[in-house]
Amino acid sequence: MSDAEARPTNFIRQIIDKDLADGKHTSIVTRFPPEPNGYLHIGHAKSICLNFGVAQDYQGECNLRFDDTNPEKENVEYVESIKRDVQWLGFDWAGEVRYSSNYFDKLYGYAVELIEKGLAYVEELTPDEIREYRGTLTEPGKHSPYRERSVEENLALFEKMRAGEFEEGKACLRAKIDMASPFMVMRDPVLYRVRFIHHHQTGDKWCIYPMYDFTHCISDALEGITHSLCTLEFQDNRRLYDWVLENITIDCTPRQYEFSRLNLEYTVMSKRKLNQLVEEQLVNGWDDPRMLTISGLRRRGYTPASIREFCQRIGVTKQDNTIEMSSLESCVRDDLNENAPRAMAVLDPIKLVIENKADGVEWLEAPNHPNQPEMGTRQVPFSREIWIEREDFRESANKKYKRLVLDKEVRLRNAYVVKAERCDKDEDGNITTIYCSYDPDTLGKDPGDGRKVKGVIHWVSADEALPAEFRLYDRLFTVPNPASADNFAETINPESLQVQQGFVEPSMQNVPAEKGYQFERTGYFCADSKDSCSDALVFNRTVGLRDTWAKIEGNVPS
Repeated sequence: MSDAEARPTNFIRQIIDKDLADGKHTSIVTRFPPEPNGYLHIGHAKSICLNFGVAQDYQGECNLRFDDTNPEKENVEYVESIKRDVQWLGFDWAGEVRYSSNYFDKLYGYAVELIEKGLAYVEELTPDEIREYRGTLTEPGKHSPYRERSVEENLALFEKMRAGEFEEGKACLRAKIDMASPFMVMRDPVLYRVRFIHHHQTGDKWCIYPMYDFTHCISDALEGITHSLCTLEFQDNRRLYDWVLENITIDCTPRQYEFSRLNLEYTVMSKRKLNQLVEEQLVNGWDDPRMLTISGLRRRGYTPASIREFCQRIGVTKQDNTIEMSSLESCVRDDLNENAPRAMAVLDPIKLVIENKADGVEWLEAPNHPNQPEMGTRQVPFSREIWIEREDFRESANKKYKRLVLDKEVRLRNAYVVKAERCDKDEDGNITTIYCSYDPDTLGKDPGDGRKVKGVIHWVSADEALPAEFRLYDRLFTVPNPASADNFAETINPESLQVQQGFVEPSMQNVPAEKGYQFERTGYFCADSKDSCSDALVFNRTVGLRDTWAKIEGNVPS
């Protein structure tokens, strides 16, 4: 099977295949054009994988271009975070990073060309009046009293705008198209507005800034973009995209194609809402592991491969739909199950004393992955006192309970069979210590005398274990569609972060931040990239071993 046959197809790839077959293009150039006004989220990952993936598969190029036409909301922090996220996902851009602001001089020239052709005019209606004159979906707009100014007057006024002689909101440049168009975007859209704001790339050179719809299509053309891929909300804007390119003197005329954006349950995809979560400190920054930002997913332990796989599974269509959160979680679970080394951690510890074991440490060999011997082994200390999970012991239980019960046997993972003999309790009746015996002849083999031991529990040595904080992250919202709520912030899950103090085996002391591990029988975790250090370990739960929401969808799990 050829590479082309192996690639998943979709309507965009079919368009590209036809364009290449017809000779319309000989090579493919795409672009990823984020606004540097926030951190990227999982929805942007879909666009990244599409634009860069298409370029890779067709041996073409993909540009990274920042749509930096609104400096009021932009800064260099966002620029750097976006670059980091794209590279972390496994992609690199063609040539240097590009900015729409690179083209401000040329954009100004094209605006002058439209004025000279009688296709643009300087507007002095207020923003509210412009909205009023635009009409409604059922009523046409009406012409501005400034619409029929002469070319000479418009050129002089536009130069006056550039010179900073108009206050903000007192003048703008509009295209002269059709105030009766059924498409609101074509009713004399604004092309330039006055903004006295320092720009992170151009400084104070400009006090007028072009609008997105004017900038984007020209930037595409200047870069030789062949296929400009946008989400469906820009479908009507394609008419303006084409109008601008048809009415200026430019060689390249790219085409825009729209696909459905990613809608994912239990999250919000609006940058405004994400920014609100950060600004109101409802989360701990853009990279809070509960946030579905790429930086939040990375800090939580999601892998680039799992996100790329998720984007491939959901596909590219024109049909709007909402993806279940379990689909994303399944991708990272599948990846980590295959590739994450194993280790042992106890999150809710209770002490178990092995009374017939001598003092001192015995080092046991444990595989780093049960199905991948090439990952090697590690040494795990085994001593007289160990920690086990509190929920792994009961004084009595039915046959369905396969863990430690008084007078019953259970195997310690990668170690011996133990039998619970008795336990101590505090004054409130809580178990504080379990006493047991172990069978020294059961290391790596079943016990004799026909005894069958079905249960296996994990543990860590009490003497050598390292104290650690475990942050158990869950879905940030309690409802599948928080954006539809009157106040989405009121649907935040109060149990989206739970913190527990426990222990990990000593091999986890210096593990790299964000590298995934399976804590056996507990879940997939990684060391936190901000708060964890060798003297104070902090582990984030990426995802559980199983989908705990499967049976309680729509409810906050206990």
